[in-house]
Amino acid sequence: MAKDPTQKPVLLSGIQPTNNLTLGNYLGAIKNWVKLQNDYQCYFMAVDLHAITTPQDPKLLAERTYRVLATYLASGIDPKQAMLFVQSHVPEHSELAWIMTCFSTMGELSRMTQFKDKADKEGKHIPSGLFVYPTLMAADILLYQTNLVPVGQDQKQHLELTREIAIRMNNRFQTELFAVPEPFIAKIGAKIMDLQNPTNKMGKSETSKGTLFLTESDDEISKKVKRAVTDSGSDITYEDSKPGLKNLLSIQAALTGNPIEGIVASYRDKQYGQLKVETADLVVNAIRPLREETERLMKDRGELDRILKLGATRAREVAHTTLEKVQELLGFVRPMGS
Repeated sequence: MAKDPTQKPVLLSGIQPTNNLTLGNYLGAIKNWVKLQNDYQCYFMAVDLHAITTPQDPKLLAERTYRVLATYLASGIDPKQAMLFVQSHVPEHSELAWIMTCFSTMGELSRMTQFKDKADKEGKHIPSGLFVYPTLMAADILLYQTNLVPVGQDQKQHLELTREIAIRMNNRFQTELFAVPEPFIAKIGAKIMDLQNPTNKMGKSETSKGTLFLTESDDEISKKVKRAVTDSGSDITYEDSKPGLKNLLSIQAALTGNPIEGIVASYRDKQYGQLKVETADLVVNAIRPLREETERLMKDRGELDRILKLGATRAREVAHTTLEKVQELLGFVRPMGS
């Protein structure tokens, strides 16, 4: 499906509305999206269909879906530039997901590392949604002829499968049906680690003492950063053998935009304690206005609904065009005038 060369390249991403958003979500994804919206035609979702691959409390899922949108807006994503919507508001995602499932294999899906990791935790009662999760992700991306997908390291395998499905279907139908997407991975801030276990990615567990939530108070954030695990020795360096220090320095770099080398140089002959205090201050000053603006937006559900409806309407226009072309090539019958 050829694109107009005068149009901006398409970028798409989304976050699951499970638990509250974290500093990792902000620095690893949303903060980068704000910059990218100027150069790309952007689609940003709250991916609620992906969220239900594991059981969710319905009231909390609804609340957190609104909060994801409010956080996008509070961070600086402009609904006049980017399309902001909820995944389930565009039914073409679910319909194309089934077609993607039919163009993938059991072997491909069973090799997905995330599925194997989660399946080990689930035991015998493995939800089938976890198995076909990658085909829904493929539908999300391919519906909009996406060129660029901001992904973390843990999602690169899913994107590679999406690319394989796109190429497979393009070859099958001998047409440029789908754009073949490329990954975008930020050099700094792409993977913020747990403050208490800096060899693990910062997760969303509400009981974690190493996760910084965007809903937390200044005092809660400051205490967590100041209690962050560091490393043996006394020199402040940025290296894999010192994951605690590396994480704090990465957070500073992602928040300030300053190069790691300069930050490390500024801590020559200084103590770990100063690094923690200054990192805590930076995080508090970044999260406070974001938290306050998100809370203000959460009080106006009518405005959030208006933005969601507008975004879904615009997204559906594009998604329906892609789905209709796929259906035609598959031989699906459509009534005249539909």
